[in-house]
Amino acid sequence: MSFQTHAEALGLTFKNPALLEEALTHRSYLNENKSSKAHNERLEFLGDAVLELAVTHFLYFKYPNKPEGDLTAFRAALVNTYSLADTAEAIGLNDMLLLSKGESKDTGRARQIILANAFEALLGAIYLDQGYETAEAFLAKHLYAKIDAVVQERSWQDAKSKFQELAQEKKGTTPNYKTMKEVGPDHDKRFTVGVYLGEKQIAQGEGLSKQEAEQSAAQAAIEKTGW
Repeated sequence: MSFQTHAEALGLTFKNPALLEEALTHRSYLNENKSSKAHNERLEFLGDAVLELAVTHFLYFKYPNKPEGDLTAFRAALVNTYSLADTAEAIGLNDMLLLSKGESKDTGRARQIILANAFEALLGAIYLDQGYETAEAFLAKHLYAKIDAVVQERSWQDAKSKFQELAQEKKGTTPNYKTMKEVGPDHDKRFTVGVYLGEKQIAQGEGLSKQEAEQSAAQAAIEKTGW
């Protein structure tokens, strides 16, 4: 599929199609395709800032009586890796990404991170190509509708806090977390963390920081226990 076809599938028209190509190009792809000149990490950096501003503006006016702490938690739930990866997959980014052969085989958490980053990169590309209003409209179309479920299901409460409350309620104990593995260079390290109740491991999670891995482990524990 051409990038023009990808743009059409996303409901977008790019003045500079090279921006869309860059947004969909993972760093790993350049190692196997020397003709490609740019990967999406700079656009991801830009898109992250656009995302934070747009979602903050949306929540500020949608919930005029909510305090700052609630709005911050709502925003975190709406823009976390799970939410963005789910949105990216829903709009078809999974089939548009340019990845190395190795990365293309990744599943689970590793693929979620790639998808979430690509969504932010795409947002950065839209912003550069067509401005803030178009980028905000894209979010309004594909992301904002999730907030009702976030609030209703209390998924705005971070996974560690939620699992701790549930563990204390169900088992009368507080979860503890142990780092199982660290791989990769300092600038691109990945952590695997286990979450335990007493001596029993309940689940594991991965992340680019220990904190992210702990949140991933807590979420996996909630899903595994069915609490």
